[in-house]
Amino acid sequence: MAKSGALNGKLVVLMGGSGFIGNYVAQALLERGARVRIASRHPEKAFKLKPLANLGQMQFARCDAGDRQSVERCIAGADAVVNLVGAFSGNLRKLMGEAPGWMAEAAAKEGAEAFVHVSAIAAEPEGETEIEYAAAKKMGEDRVLAAFPKATVLRPSILFGKDDNFINMFAGLISTLPVLPVFGPESELQLVYVDDVAEAAVRALEDPGKHGGKIYELGGPETLSMMEINEAIAAAQRRNRTFLPMPDGLSATFAALPGTPMGSDQWKLLKQGNVVSGEYPGFDKLGIEPRPLELFLDRWMVRYRKHGRFHAEAA
Repeated sequence: MAKSGALNGKLVVLMGGSGFIGNYVAQALLERGARVRIASRHPEKAFKLKPLANLGQMQFARCDAGDRQSVERCIAGADAVVNLVGAFSGNLRKLMGEAPGWMAEAAAKEGAEAFVHVSAIAAEPEGETEIEYAAAKKMGEDRVLAAFPKATVLRPSILFGKDDNFINMFAGLISTLPVLPVFGPESELQLVYVDDVAEAAVRALEDPGKHGGKIYELGGPETLSMMEINEAIAAAQRRNRTFLPMPDGLSATFAALPGTPMGSDQWKLLKQGNVVSGEYPGFDKLGIEPRPLELFLDRWMVRYRKHGRFHAEAA
């Protein structure tokens, strides 16, 4: 598909833009000729993008998403805004519930043409279990749509990419430990490629008349269990590993301990799985064909193999 000129020369503010997904959204915008302002607590983390931008095409702003005045200053002059702020710790209701509302109000006041709010499939609560992360995400969606009714809400599943903190966390463990526990071994995930989600955000910005005021659920083309994901990573590393399915009770206890890589909210979300509901439009309505993990995994796992790229393939 040819790149549209709808964003050429427009100033797009990426709130929380120095993070994992922001890196990809920024690149997609720069390719379309947009001017990009990275607003983040640590904007210097995005300085690596400077060589990709033309002179004057990229700006950096230090922003505290929990401070309304800071948010408003960073959105001043914006033609469009993308909110990418997300966290599992801190004041979640303020960062992911209240702050998105401030962003949407500021964007509306500035006369911005489009607003994209990146939420999560978790924002659609399941059952009676209250998950703080999910509740905060839902509040954020509601406040954004109240302040900017033509905003587009994207609910991606768990994102993966070459430099993610999900696949790489398991890859590191699998490369060093012969026996590994698997939490929520039967939980189903519809992993989604970060580049596809970034493209979805930019297409929503390009055509707010078509995509504004809608919620999109974005899941990858395949559904895998946690056990299958671990096994696929081990296979791509050419390693034989023993995986031990962990009972839910033990998993919940582990997640409640301080200093563990998985918190209680993350465990609850993992246990309920992360797949699209089918109640909302998806990638197809944005003209995108999502790519599966298997397309990339073998190449990405080379560095985790014994002897890396010099690993001798079995005859």
